[in-house]
Amino acid sequence: MRVLFWTDWYLPSIGGVEVFSARLLPALAKRGHTVSVVAGHHRRGLPDQAEVDGVDLRRFWFHPLLESRDLEGIAHRVRQVSELKRALAPDLIHLNTLGPSLLFHLQSMRGSPAPVLLTIHSPLTREAVSQDTMAGRALRSAAWVNCNSRALHADLLRCVPEMAERSSFVYYGMDPPAARPAARPRQPPRILGFGRLVCDKGFDLLLRAHAVVARRRPDARLILAGDGTARPALEHLAASLGLSASVEFTGMVAPQAIPALIERASLVVVPSRWDEPFGLVALEAALMARPVVATRVGGLAEVVEHGTTGILVERDDPDVLASAILNLLEDPATADRLGLTARRRAEIRFSWDECVVAYERLYERCGRRERSHG
Repeated sequence: MRVLFWTDWYLPSIGGVEVFSARLLPALAKRGHTVSVVAGHHRRGLPDQAEVDGVDLRRFWFHPLLESRDLEGIAHRVRQVSELKRALAPDLIHLNTLGPSLLFHLQSMRGSPAPVLLTIHSPLTREAVSQDTMAGRALRSAAWVNCNSRALHADLLRCVPEMAERSSFVYYGMDPPAARPAARPRQPPRILGFGRLVCDKGFDLLLRAHAVVARRRPDARLILAGDGTARPALEHLAASLGLSASVEFTGMVAPQAIPALIERASLVVVPSRWDEPFGLVALEAALMARPVVATRVGGLAEVVEHGTTGILVERDDPDVLASAILNLLEDPATADRLGLTARRRAEIRFSWDECVVAYERLYERCGRRERSHG
């Protein structure tokens, strides 16, 4: 099958969608599919076209045109995309965004009559997907809509009930590391938070929780891995809380280095404020046999099973977060048990092979649906 995969960003931009896409698409290519990617440029110096792991990648400067409201440039870019769609002649367009680049897809739909599979990776609101919005148009015109968790699928049906007949959810999957993870380090205890350093991810809450933890466990160390717009404010907060000596900011970590990063940790914390659609960080931690303390938001409660693979707490409460962290640090036997159970559960419930096969089935379903309505 010829697949055109459309997304706002692709590697080396780092985020849950980018990391998942960079694993899914080469896997599909190895299974005989011809995969092309249309993505937005996000920094100078990256080629407009490249082949990455058997995948044809095309980058376009979508976002600057929209920000500058360059109507002539937007029209030119739509023509370019239309020509590309005609040249590629995909059997399926797999749309992975409801973001800004959606305009260019919608305006170039005449360039390809292929059915569209829309995968939603972010929380929804009724206003954002109303019929008069771009997101609403994309959603309602798709042959099928897929979500990455049961919680996000429930959000979709609350916002657009009529999608019940042509929507589903497929969990992210991931292969376990080839080598068995090392035992959790206990002295000094290392607490890990990683991801984009932005307000929604709640790392300021983790810093405030660490201040509480450090009063009882002064040997505890906090590692914050990643980068983002909130990093300067987080570094300032760490200093103002007197935590500079016990907090390490690593900066950006490449996806292939994540397992080693987690292996250094005694436990992983996911303190998100927003309704995480899935919780890829929690899954990565589980596969490394590390217990997770996470907020009870969105799809995180499907990745972290409270009391079995980790601890779930309510959002925006650093004291409760600190208490959960301390409970695991002071009961290492329970923490070990949670981590090992998390790994076993993740290997079964979030199997990578099953995830890839599930997407192939969605592709086939979209094709059948299009033929039956053609």
